[in-house]
Amino acid sequence: MVSKNVLMLGNPKLRDKSKNVEEFDDNFQERLQDLKDTLIRLQEVKKLGRALAAPQIGYQERFITYNFPNKAFTMVNPVIKETSKEMIRIWDSCYCFDVAFFIEIERFERIVVEYQDEQGTSITEEYLGDMSVLVQHEIDHLEGILATDHIKDPHKIMMRSEWEKIYH
Repeated sequence: MVSKNVLMLGNPKLRDKSKNVEEFDDNFQERLQDLKDTLIRLQEVKKLGRALAAPQIGYQERFITYNFPNKAFTMVNPVIKETSKEMIRIWDSCYCFDVAFFIEIERFERIVVEYQDEQGTSITEEYLGDMSVLVQHEIDHLEGILATDHIKDPHKIMMRSEWEKIYH
């Protein structure tokens, strides 16, 4: 298991736009495994989080891994093809913030995403609510966008300890 360090807020590499994955070869599979291993370690240590994008560990490529108790999957070269008009307000955090604070932001309530799985098979899926929010957050990383870029009200920032008292 190879676990990488997560780039932290302020690191200029987090602002770079990622390149498409062109080859689903052994080198890609190795980088994907690094991402999966890092996410598993972060979930164990931070006791929070469900996904990690390649740029967060310094790979400037368009792939994301998700890990839930009953399902794990990968998105390669994801593109949001459709969004709802409806928005939802959520409290968001990030491993790039060391999950130290949360911010209240708005995201689309529904999205449709085209992507490839880790073997290169094309998939189109619709995501609603909490999953829509999560997928948008991770795809933003591929574009060099951080959740903090969505802050509209600077009074809507909360330390994790306070968030846990109120919402967890």
